[in-house]
Amino acid sequence: MEFEKELVEIKSKIDELENFSKEKGIDLKEQIEKLEKEYESKLKEKYKSLSSWDKVFVSRHPERPYTLDYIENMTTDFIELHGDRLFGDDPAIVGGLCRIDGKKIMIIGHQKGRTVDEKLYRNFGMPNPEGYRKALRLYKMAERFNIPILCLIDTPGAYPGLEAEERGQGEAIARNLMEMAGVKVPIISVVIGEGGSGGALALSVADKIFMLENSVYSVISPEGCAAILYKDAAKAPEAAENLKISAQNLYELKIIDGIIEEPVGGAHRDYKCIALNLKNVILSSFLELEKISVEELLENRYNKYREIGSFIVNEN
Repeated sequence: MEFEKELVEIKSKIDELENFSKEKGIDLKEQIEKLEKEYESKLKEKYKSLSSWDKVFVSRHPERPYTLDYIENMTTDFIELHGDRLFGDDPAIVGGLCRIDGKKIMIIGHQKGRTVDEKLYRNFGMPNPEGYRKALRLYKMAERFNIPILCLIDTPGAYPGLEAEERGQGEAIARNLMEMAGVKVPIISVVIGEGGSGGALALSVADKIFMLENSVYSVISPEGCAAILYKDAAKAPEAAENLKISAQNLYELKIIDGIIEEPVGGAHRDYKCIALNLKNVILSSFLELEKISVEELLENRYNKYREIGSFIVNEN
């Protein structure tokens, strides 16, 4: 990433000194420790002052943990459930039953790939209609068995291909929005990477919405916004700032309920740490939500979305 160039240079110097020390049998421990401290200091400094455009790159980092990584590091007894019972299975969305510290939870999330083959198989984390219909089937199953729902959001958007439109992409997303509003169990949604457009919204109607510290959440990508509004994709950094897509901006605007702290340098640097941070937040939130009656839960969920975007008119 562009803003990490200085860090890469320091890391390269550390590696050079370590190799030289081994080859020549010279003790360079003091110099190496000095550079390591400088590296840690610079790392903290850089990640404290990231722009919205920088956060876009961090949220898309190829080593950033995806849904299956959180399932591996945060859950036990995971049983993946497949198919929408209408057309087929969509690997861009994974979901199933699991336990988190013994608590039964239905977990559903977008899944990207890392290798070329995985990316193609997962369709770069862009679901087709059957992915959203699978998610809806799991929402309803969780409701039937009174199991709370956790949604992990990480997608550039719903797949915009012709075949997706032919199979009812817009209807599938709209139905999820409507049905999630009335699901009679607690729902928590967490943006773990990219929260892009309607592709993210279909997993976002929840009682509480959280974002990881360096994730982004927006109606359109900065590149798409720049191309449409400015007729110039090079203005994507400006668009990112104006879209208010960072967790910090969205918390101030009361779109989300909280920000989950990431390890210094981003979630991709320590899977176990970010999984623990996420687990602690969702378990405490579920505990809070389960004290509320179903009627109050649904009323609060309705009001939560009614209040988004509220404003005051000055008649003077």
